[in-house]
Amino acid sequence: MGVRLGENKPKAFVHVGGSPMLALAVQGLIDSGSVDEVVVMVPAELVDETRALLPVTDLPVHVVPGGAERTDSVRAGLDAAPDASYVLVHDAARALTPPELVTRVVDALRAGARAVVPALPVTDTIKSVDAAGAVTGTPDRSGLRAVQTPQGFDAQVLRAAYATGTQATDDAGLVELLGTTVHTVTGAAMAFKITTPLDLVLANTLVAQGGNSADSREAVATR
Repeated sequence: MGVRLGENKPKAFVHVGGSPMLALAVQGLIDSGSVDEVVVMVPAELVDETRALLPVTDLPVHVVPGGAERTDSVRAGLDAAPDASYVLVHDAARALTPPELVTRVVDALRAGARAVVPALPVTDTIKSVDAAGAVTGTPDRSGLRAVQTPQGFDAQVLRAAYATGTQATDDAGLVELLGTTVHTVTGAAMAFKITTPLDLVLANTLVAQGGNSADSREAVATR
């Protein structure tokens, strides 16, 4: 709902460089040339408004009502693409994701991976803490990665993960519970998540300076 952005509308409809994040996200998927169809999941009352703001394209772009939770929305997207062989789940808040990153994920799937996530090395020192906020450990950051979207999957694997009924904030996490290996490809700095007012300032500045503008709540690209 864009609460951390300080907005009174879903963050996917907040403008970056004059365009809604959602429109930028869908355009980035289209520009990758690596997807055949896009399904956008939004609150039911915003379906018509969403259709009006999406890019004009020859690629099929469908808008369907999402659900109360993130997993409900992704499940609705999967139901709208029953014939997909591969599925990419993309976060609309990563509005500046370069099309080249989308292609990297798809190429890894075509090469045989059943689950793929873009990832970048962690640059900050990470601490684990207990309920009281006391530090309990310092993980070795060399083995840690910050994960981005789009996350890509063999469609059968993702459907099986969602059939378990488990709630999660990360699709790869659901797939991991099945015992499926999740592979990584190199992420992109421009695929950062626009969540706070400072993120929004950065995104607008990058677009104004000619940065790559490519992410509803969620968008699923299928092939």
